[in-house]
Amino acid sequence: MATHHEATHEALLYEKLDKERVHCFLCAHHCRIPDGKRGICQVRENRGGTLYSLVYGQLISEAVDPIEKKPLFHFYPGTTSFSIATVGCNFRCTFCQNADISQAPRDRGLITGRYTPPERVVDGARRHGCRSIAYTYTEPTIFFEYAYDVCQKAHEAGIANVFVSNGYMTAETLDYVTSENAAPLMDAANIDLKAFRDTFYREQCGARLQPVLDSLKRMKQRSVWVEVTTLVIPGLNDSDEELRDIARFVRNELGADTPWHVSRFHPTYRLMDRPPTPASSVRRAREIGLEEGLHYVYVGNLFGDEGEHTYCPRCGVAVIRRLGYTILEHDIRHGACIHCGAPIHGVGL
Repeated sequence: MATHHEATHEALLYEKLDKERVHCFLCAHHCRIPDGKRGICQVRENRGGTLYSLVYGQLISEAVDPIEKKPLFHFYPGTTSFSIATVGCNFRCTFCQNADISQAPRDRGLITGRYTPPERVVDGARRHGCRSIAYTYTEPTIFFEYAYDVCQKAHEAGIANVFVSNGYMTAETLDYVTSENAAPLMDAANIDLKAFRDTFYREQCGARLQPVLDSLKRMKQRSVWVEVTTLVIPGLNDSDEELRDIARFVRNELGADTPWHVSRFHPTYRLMDRPPTPASSVRRAREIGLEEGLHYVYVGNLFGDEGEHTYCPRCGVAVIRRLGYTILEHDIRHGACIHCGAPIHGVGL
């Protein structure tokens, strides 16, 4: 395991201030960091007025996953994605399912990983026949310098890039990977829209709502394929009114063809006093999404539910049938329903 001193790499997206302070504008926290201190993510450190990433190339996790696990249901369905992560996160979600790695720098003072140069990640993806590389498990924004270098090499190799993110990056960060002057490096993203109340974001995540909404709109404007996920938590974000607000935002700002995944919560990390989400609540969330005019609404963590399937918005027939992450039937040809010819929106369908 490498120590963070071996893993330092000068950060992108910051400016030098007076008295050897720096302003990091990688994410919407806009940390102003004194000399010798770290940002909220705990993996970017100011040393003498220069900001360093402490996790460049320091992989804590790599795996071959079905793309459906991200979850992305309309981006090369049935393919695999080479998934990578470093430690660290710019959120402090009470319900984080990967807290052992995302919160390791904050909870245990640990920055660790196995150094893996960008080309080796791409080689791994190619060797395993993966259609994409997913920057996932923790928050990819905080290992952005590394992700950016991997993204470039992936595109050179004809491999797509997928971000699974909390959406808290700044416009400047998105400019780096979706520049209008060049082919965008970010091909698809699944963004957690964790709630539609700022209070929830402040109390449960240590963040704010608006920057996430702004990122979603920017990604859509820049032709990134976007899918949205909401973990439905009893008593915190599961009211019909709030779910309806989320569905309306997705429809009005991102489009009716944007997939929305509503997932079942299980008690974890620091949110142990809530029960698992009743299946009926997740199904109700899906119903609300469909009532509000979304064409593709999916349930997550409800194995075998009919809400795992993709239905044609015109004729209502299931055009992709799934069981968990496995595709059982695929009735789409050239992006259209084979039953009625209606377009089914997505990439590589």
